[in-house]
Amino acid sequence: MNTTVLRNTSFRLLWTSSAVSGLGSWLLVVALPFYVFQLTGSPTATGLALALEALPSLLIGPWAGALLDRWNIARAMWLADLASAGAVALILLADSAAHLWLIYLAILGENLATTVFRPAARALTPAVLGTGPELAAANTLNALASSVLRLAAPPLGALLLAGPGITSVLLIDIASYLASAGLIARVSRRIPAPKAPEEDRNTFADLRAGLRHVMRTSLLRGPLASNGVFLTANAALTVLLVPFVIGHLNTPGYTVGYLISGLGAGFIMGSAASRHILARFTIRHVLSATQLANGVAYFALFNSPNLPIAITAAMLIGLPGSILLISVETHIQRTAPPDMLGRIGALFFAMDSLAAVIGALGAPALVAALGLTAALNTISAFALLAVPVTWGSLPRSAPQLRAPRTTRPTSPAATHEHDR
Repeated sequence: MNTTVLRNTSFRLLWTSSAVSGLGSWLLVVALPFYVFQLTGSPTATGLALALEALPSLLIGPWAGALLDRWNIARAMWLADLASAGAVALILLADSAAHLWLIYLAILGENLATTVFRPAARALTPAVLGTGPELAAANTLNALASSVLRLAAPPLGALLLAGPGITSVLLIDIASYLASAGLIARVSRRIPAPKAPEEDRNTFADLRAGLRHVMRTSLLRGPLASNGVFLTANAALTVLLVPFVIGHLNTPGYTVGYLISGLGAGFIMGSAASRHILARFTIRHVLSATQLANGVAYFALFNSPNLPIAITAAMLIGLPGSILLISVETHIQRTAPPDMLGRIGALFFAMDSLAAVIGALGAPALVAALGLTAALNTISAFALLAVPVTWGSLPRSAPQLRAPRTTRPTSPAATHEHDR
């Protein structure tokens, strides 16, 4: 794996901040659904929590993306981290089902900040490194760090829940956001403010231009549509993970952390393989193959007779899943015009959020109608529909994901010298 990109001071700070905040976030991924389910005993309440996570990105994400194309994106990121820390602190006050509204308010606040953070991070990486081989290496390195956290943090979260409890998880998450903000603030001093637009445009006009560009560009329109289908199924299955381990595997709810660790192990293997795959195949082939592999692995997971087999199946989901995420990330960063990357990235995140809302609200209804096992298999079958959508919407002449000829950044924001 190419780690030379870490010589770039700005990217090294970004990568470290991502790893630090990711630790707290992955602990919370395990803790929060389990905590909501523990307080309420309701899959619907758990599904609503996931739906609320997606709501800010869906409603205001594209607008925030349009504004990010004019802001100092590094400054926006560390301010978002501070806001996230404050939001998570609200959950410390919720200790009963009567206080569930505080958890929902905290979820909205944290994800409102994340709505700014995620497209900013997607835009800042190519601004720092350019769009050449270093970009793919950076995305692979980011995915590797996330994969290690997927592997290590969920069991730690399960142990913390079984021992000190939810308070310890929340305090770690708050501290991780504060540390991340401090690291990104150092990057902010290295990135000059963006130039003002040459013509007087409003935010709505910028957003409309970004949407029009995506709709007219098949290389962006295709992944947007197929990922929407795939992520709808993924969100629905995520909502049902805790009921699955309790009702199907007959294990405690916190053992969902072990499944997420299996997913992380698969992500590590996929991260290691992704750089070579991205250099050899087109986006059409990579997306189709990874979506197919994920759909088949979903069936294996949700028909597993015991926890060890379920963990193995989760690994089989993580391997192609990692390649899928890295390929989409790199493809967007290379295909979108640099001056539209904030708003186009936010449009993709808005589609992710729409998928999450539909999946989160639809999954409990499907369980009520079909039962848990039948619902899980129906949703797994739906995930496979992403394959024909990808194959039909992307042109056969879709380019490979290898680096373009112009590989170096041209803006002052991207030309900071590397450490010697």
